[in-house]
Amino acid sequence: MSILSRLLGTAPDPRENVRPLWHRVIELARDSAYYSECNVADSIAGRFDMITAVLSTVIVRIEASEMRTESALLAELFVEDMDSQLREFGVNDVVVGKRIGKLMSVLGGRLGAYRSALNAGDMEKLTGAVQRNVTFTEGADEAGSARAVASRLMKLFERLGRFSDDEMLKANAIW
Repeated sequence: MSILSRLLGTAPDPRENVRPLWHRVIELARDSAYYSECNVADSIAGRFDMITAVLSTVIVRIEASEMRTESALLAELFVEDMDSQLREFGVNDVVVGKRIGKLMSVLGGRLGAYRSALNAGDMEKLTGAVQRNVTFTEGADEAGSARAVASRLMKLFERLGRFSDDEMLKANAIW
């Protein structure tokens, strides 16, 4: 893609190839079972926690393939969505950049915590990472709730491993 094409906006947005995958991440993070059965707080913080948990799980799967570019594009869609959400909440332009930087840092930290546990198939480590990084409802048995979320994330990770890169990008509801 030439610089002129990028500046004039005449080239297709490469993120469009991974947008279905981003939408599937959001769909999975909004699965009502996380909130009703696993006791994740149905709040802005709880939903953000689930988006980062599911996104991290998908990115770890992508990292095991040749789709490095797609992983970066998926992260860009995360930033675009978070930017839009912050603006919708009334955060002004001066602060948005700083908040996005913090959100990317949070995603990076969680990705690191989830990556090692998922790749090792270590439920205990994954449960600990979930317990540290997910907001649960007040009064919930956090250890039990974290185990339930970790179990669902591990099952998702295992399911994702059965799909080809093309199937991943199409983000069919089968996974």
